[in-house]
This record gives sequence, C-alpha cells and structure tokens, in this order.
Amino acid sequence: MYSESRKIQLIEDVLKVEHDSILSKLESVLKNSRAANEKKRSIYDFVGIISNKEAQEMKKIIKETSETINPDDWK
Repeated sequence: MYSESRKIQLIEDVLKVEHDSILSKLESVLKNSRAANEKKRSIYDFVGIISNKEAQEMKKIIKETSETINPDDWK
C-alpha cells in the first residue's frame, strides 16, 4: 500500500505543476520508463511453445495442403 500512497502524492504534486517545461520533462520520463520496460521479442521466446509431435503434424499438413488447388475457389 505504500507505493499506492506514493502514487497519489505524485499525482497531487503533478496537479500543482504550473510550467509546461516541467510537464514535458515528466512526460518524457514516463515515456522512457514505459519503453525501457517493454521487452523486445526474440525468436527464442517461442522455443518450446509447441511439442515436437505438434510441429511434425504441422509440417505434414502444410506439405499435404500446399499448392493444392480447389477449382471451386476460382468461381
């Protein structure tokens, strides 16, 4: 709860700010903070999402259905 009271105090302090330059600096700090906390995705983040069996099944389905032409799709 301590951090919640700090947030409320910070909001109260921001409401008292009278200079646009200070508000701009605060906005910049918050924007940079959010950008720093966003994790950039890597291919390695997806390792282990599907099992080897599922991957093999997907490969099989892709192989069976790729370049398969359904004549009704052209009507």
